[in-house]
Amino acid sequence: MNSIIAFIMSIIAAFSSLFTTYSFTVDASQLGEKVGNKVSNVNVWEMGNQFVSPTVNEENDIFEFVEYVQLMQCSGGNDERDPFINPSDRSTLTDYDFSRLIKNCRGILSLGAKPCLKLGNVPQKFSSETKVEGMTVNVYPPDDWDAYYKYMCDLAQALVDEFGKEELLKWHYCVLTEFENSDWFHTVNNDPNDSADAYCKLYDYTVDALMKTIGENVFVGAHAMGVTEGLWDEAIFIRHCGNGTNYKTGGKGSRICFLSASYYEAAPGNVGKRKTLPKTIDYLRDTAESVGLYDLVYGIDEGRILCGTVSGSDTDQLLSRTVGYIWQAAFDARIYGQMIDNDIDYFSHWYYFSEGLIHGNPTLSYHVSKHIAGFADSKLAKTKATRKGLVAGAEVRTYAAFDESKNTLNIMTYNFKNDLEYGKTVASDIKINAPQFKGERVKVTEYRINDDCNYFDDWLEDREKYNITDDCSSWSSQCPYIIGMLNDSRAREIYWQNNEKYAECSRLEPITYEVPVVDGEIRFKAVLGANNVTFFEVTEAVK
Repeated sequence: MNSIIAFIMSIIAAFSSLFTTYSFTVDASQLGEKVGNKVSNVNVWEMGNQFVSPTVNEENDIFEFVEYVQLMQCSGGNDERDPFINPSDRSTLTDYDFSRLIKNCRGILSLGAKPCLKLGNVPQKFSSETKVEGMTVNVYPPDDWDAYYKYMCDLAQALVDEFGKEELLKWHYCVLTEFENSDWFHTVNNDPNDSADAYCKLYDYTVDALMKTIGENVFVGAHAMGVTEGLWDEAIFIRHCGNGTNYKTGGKGSRICFLSASYYEAAPGNVGKRKTLPKTIDYLRDTAESVGLYDLVYGIDEGRILCGTVSGSDTDQLLSRTVGYIWQAAFDARIYGQMIDNDIDYFSHWYYFSEGLIHGNPTLSYHVSKHIAGFADSKLAKTKATRKGLVAGAEVRTYAAFDESKNTLNIMTYNFKNDLEYGKTVASDIKINAPQFKGERVKVTEYRINDDCNYFDDWLEDREKYNITDDCSSWSSQCPYIIGMLNDSRAREIYWQNNEKYAECSRLEPITYEVPVVDGEIRFKAVLGANNVTFFEVTEAVK
């Protein structure tokens, strides 16, 4: 009887594996283009003084992979942002105080990154009909374009005096955030055509000031909303850069080195209702190339998930634009896979830690970003799905890239489903042909990104234990940037009391083992829980 039961159970297990096993071949003898650093940027909403004398997170340093820090609205737009001694004194337009911007830029350099300056928001004293709305900045153009031009030249000259032209030519510059979004910029009459013209003029004057002051080869571009419709079509601006008449110089077009967009999904479990990430960038790229603008850099300057499925006391929006659930790990891996497939250069991130951008306990997004950064400067290896399981709605994918300088094969595999309640475990069976490895064995270092390296699920347990309700957070309580959203002193105290535990729970410990090379092939399997991600680093085994 026992043997019959065992036989039946083996049949059931074999039948089940037909549904849950996904097989892939990786051929490292067929290498394609190099993969860029998909996580090279972070964006900062409120510069403040956070990069003045900054300290490094020694254990989890984002600047091992972050190359640019985007300082949003850093050239003005409200009383806090306008770099003047007295922002409300309209009797003078030259009482500059660029000291805070300079100190923050110097701090960013000390961390090993470069600033990306989001310029173009017009200081209030340059607009007689100042209107601070939407994103809490002045949304109107300047009254006197020559006065604005002088201001931009003087700001750029202050940077030249402090850092030198050679250094500044290594920085990035952007004119506005979401330029066709009326919450950021429009004319007094809010007319779409007038607003488009005004932005093109703002861009031309700003770019010419940078080129005249810093150098002709300054790296400058623009950030569209892209993922959803704005006040006017972003193609108007792109065509202007290609073959329009420059408002400042009178020549043809305007210098542009990159185009970026925002990409937000509505909420976890509500993905795919808007324009897809590839289509968002395709529209910008296709329009640019139609007017002769080739070889631009394309990226996402902000995004991920806009709202949670539960609300805090003030809003259901997610402060970090991510959730703390394991779902986020596979969502991020899926994004990076789409970027690899569609030649999208970077995706800028908001906050990586429980306490902000640099410090605190690392989130799942940090772990995924750190390891996808390992693909940078590696060549894509030909990867093919040879067997697809039958888990309804699941997306199981594998990507691989070979780093010739380190003789290392990097692999990412994930199990994603657009469902916070998804619970299915699958097997990702990977067969590798890598003639670069000459020995009989290879060393495999495996990084399993699951709830074992996630402090957020432990925080949720403590929330239940200590009755910390959703309204103890001003933003959605599903956000892993815990310190940024908690508005309840008792909840904060409980977080700090348990922070040592959360730090331990957020560590990602690698697993190392050796695998034989049999008839020139390497084979291993990743067991992927629901919305789990696994990275492998494959190198020669040391004899």
